[in-house]
Amino acid sequence: MSEDDTRHPIWQSMWRGIKCRCPHCGKGRLFRGYLDQVERCAVCDEPLAGYKVGLFLPLVVITLMVHILGFVMLNMELTGRSNPLTYIYVLLPLSVIVPLAILPSSKGAMIGLFWANGWSDEQ
Repeated sequence: MSEDDTRHPIWQSMWRGIKCRCPHCGKGRLFRGYLDQVERCAVCDEPLAGYKVGLFLPLVVITLMVHILGFVMLNMELTGRSNPLTYIYVLLPLSVIVPLAILPSSKGAMIGLFWANGWSDEQ
């Protein structure tokens, strides 16, 4: 970063991204649809197109899912519900629904992190 760049609060930017809002103002929408990133914030006109999370997003979501599924499996084993059918009935829907639910918020958090640090591919 050069001297004239201002530091943005990382946690605040990531929290705004988790809520799928602009990391700059916190009011504008970050996505047009489910995961389609907007070019600019409609409220503050902040350019957001240059913050591409690429393959970092699947890494984050897979890491979160491994921890969530590991916790559920450990809990099922410790409580005595280790029937194979129970695993199928619990883990298969969980492994489909949870990633779809956390994907937009995870992408928003990564965009917020990139924005706060100035990690844009449009230098």
